[in-house]
Amino acid sequence: MSDPTSPGFGALVRYWRRVRAMSQLDLASAAMTTPRHMSFLETGRSNPSREMVLRLAGALDVPLRDRNGLLLSAGFAPLFPHRGLEDSALDRVTMAIGRMLDQHEPFPAVVLDRGWNLVRANDGAARLFGALFAPGPVPGDANVLRLILEPGPVRDGIANWTEVVPALLERARREAVGGVLDLATAELVQELRARPEVEALITAPRMIEPLIPVVDVHFRIGGEYLRFFSMVSSIGTPADVTAQELRVEAFFPSDDGTARRWQPRTRP
Repeated sequence: MSDPTSPGFGALVRYWRRVRAMSQLDLASAAMTTPRHMSFLETGRSNPSREMVLRLAGALDVPLRDRNGLLLSAGFAPLFPHRGLEDSALDRVTMAIGRMLDQHEPFPAVVLDRGWNLVRANDGAARLFGALFAPGPVPGDANVLRLILEPGPVRDGIANWTEVVPALLERARREAVGGVLDLATAELVQELRARPEVEALITAPRMIEPLIPVVDVHFRIGGEYLRFFSMVSSIGTPADVTAQELRVEAFFPSDDGTARRWQPRTRP
């Protein structure tokens, strides 16, 4: 049975329809139903079948976690499992992630969950974080948003912090709109945005600058500057909540100098 304290099915569909900027007519067409039936579903005058819930979720590109929520709100059991990474059913996923991390050596690569928590890191990333936190230890429960936006060694080590923060928050906003973030992480983003120095930075008028392909992160470590940009990978056809929400972020050198200096035989 659906939770009476949670939003009803119609309200959830209406929310996702607005997020995707679709009219009732658009959604009805995409889900192969009639506008009249679509209206009745949103107002609660009709109850959806399980097939209709999945068709609407597919047409709205709703994330798997939220598809389970739609099913529950309509009185159906969740369909998509939410396994831990240690579950044998995810062996292929963890193997692929491990290979990606290994192949990216010696450059940093990390695995993040939907809350921007650090799940795994390769040796290159451990080396980078170790250099930033030296001589102190790297926290075991690292959250990338907090590390970059709150005062501390990582924030202090980013030479172009004022350029990175707006781009990072825009990425977090896009992911929140896409449904990747949970409520707790959305609240974390709002908390970090409300920090006086962050709010002042993102609300200050800025000159319109030429568009650039990527925003580099300039790390200042031991008197040297290392410039990286990142690319984010995700599972292409996930059928598991955990698998869909994992992201592999790989950092590439932005210039030849960084590529040369970041070899294992040298220290930053």
